[in-house]
Amino acid sequence: MYKINHNKDLNILEIENSDKKVYGKIHLNNGGSLQELTLNGHAIIQDLSPLTYNITYASSILFPFANRIKDGAYTFNGEDFQFEINQKEENNALHGLIYNKTFQITDTQTSEESATIILKYKEYEKSIGFPYRYSIQLKYTFSKNNLSLSVSVKNTDSKGFPFTIGWHPYFTSDDLFGSSMSFDSQQKLIIGERNITTGIKDIEPIETLQIKNKQLDDCWILNSNTVKFNTPKYNLIIDTSSKNNYLQAYTPPKPNTIAIEPTTGVSDSFNNKIGLEVLNANETYSVTWNLKINNN
Repeated sequence: MYKINHNKDLNILEIENSDKKVYGKIHLNNGGSLQELTLNGHAIIQDLSPLTYNITYASSILFPFANRIKDGAYTFNGEDFQFEINQKEENNALHGLIYNKTFQITDTQTSEESATIILKYKEYEKSIGFPYRYSIQLKYTFSKNNLSLSVSVKNTDSKGFPFTIGWHPYFTSDDLFGSSMSFDSQQKLIIGERNITTGIKDIEPIETLQIKNKQLDDCWILNSNTVKFNTPKYNLIIDTSSKNNYLQAYTPPKPNTIAIEPTTGVSDSFNNKIGLEVLNANETYSVTWNLKINNN
């Protein structure tokens, strides 16, 4: 049987099944982000301490833009906009607007086989750089070998807005050097100064990328919606329902840890238009990311 505990003092949800092989921890005050995850007895996502959330953005939902916007500035429908600069060292706007919002619990369900949590955030204020109202729903479903995260964004404003969306989870391996990623790509983003996309280049087709001692901060255009993370103890399949699929991978200054980020756009999408979409008034955009673990 699954159970869900709400620590109201910390505003944290903990999810656990009776045999202790599934565990999750969701921080409601940090954008409803999944800070810890164990599937079938394997720790998949762990606390990144001493690295802090305001540096890592661990497991945050990236909306209304994934990655960065150069100088925080963009033009949409002939009008200029300016986001607040929250990455001072590069003078960029970074990872959107909801990573530090507080989500409310709207529903929970538990059974012998799974636990489901539905969270919601409503934006009533028109923020600097993104003067639109919207609501976001997160639906987490935990089971023995799977974690599903469905995100629905509704434009509750009277006019359309541009957006990309992504997820920023960090995964753990007991031996990252001996781990790999498998994905289908023949194109890679050219990343210039300040981690801003400056173009696209063709590359030799990738099937498997051995991580070894690579210091990654790279983005690939995917030809499919599936990425595999292969470790000595488990294999993880990450798939998405979106039509625009990009893979951002980053190795932080924490041993045996890697960010594998599915996104629908790239850095500076609001300017270079790569993956950029428009959500019209009263419309809803939905995407689901699934994690499935297999033991080695």
